[in-house]
Amino acid sequence: MHIAIPLYAGYDAMDALGPYFVLRNIPGATVTFVAERPGVIADEGVTLTATASFADLPGPDVLVVPGTKDVKRSMADQELIRYVKAAHPTTTWTTSVCVGSLALGAAGLLKGVKATTHWVAHDLLAQFGAQPVNERFVRDGKIITSGGVLAGIDMALYLASLLAGEDMAMAIQLGLEYAPRPPFNAGTPKAAPAEITELVRSFLRDA
Repeated sequence: MHIAIPLYAGYDAMDALGPYFVLRNIPGATVTFVAERPGVIADEGVTLTATASFADLPGPDVLVVPGTKDVKRSMADQELIRYVKAAHPTTTWTTSVCVGSLALGAAGLLKGVKATTHWVAHDLLAQFGAQPVNERFVRDGKIITSGGVLAGIDMALYLASLLAGEDMAMAIQLGLEYAPRPPFNAGTPKAAPAEITELVRSFLRDA
């Protein structure tokens, strides 16, 4: 089983690494960071190495598209979009984290599809014909999209259950000791104080 996580200019390392640390534990799975060209690709001081090019792994079984701090960047990266569009017809699952869903939309994959993304970009889904859903992650057919950053871990655990069964997914969760108990109830716009929501909205949409 080949799982591809594409890297591109501006990608968010946490969007890529969250699912990676879940999915690499699936028996028989090979998780590969891919890019237009192999090499080190940095995210504001964090560097990951793409060990294969898009051309080297054109038909992965699973595609996991990470997002970016620049909300619109993923849907403007033409090499990424071409890769997503070419890989999707033969994937078992095509997935995204955060605004990586906008790359799926730009590739024409979200027409009539229920989808989610980071809350700050939720309004952008409709332009691709998607049906926006306010959920941590949502599955529609073979497409699974998730909300921002750490929601990608939830999505990856669900994906692991589809690929290897619920027992394996729970074992992976336990191995990671993934039992989040954040010190603040500010993880969604509904829960966070209004002024904090506006601060984050202005920061991310202007990035």
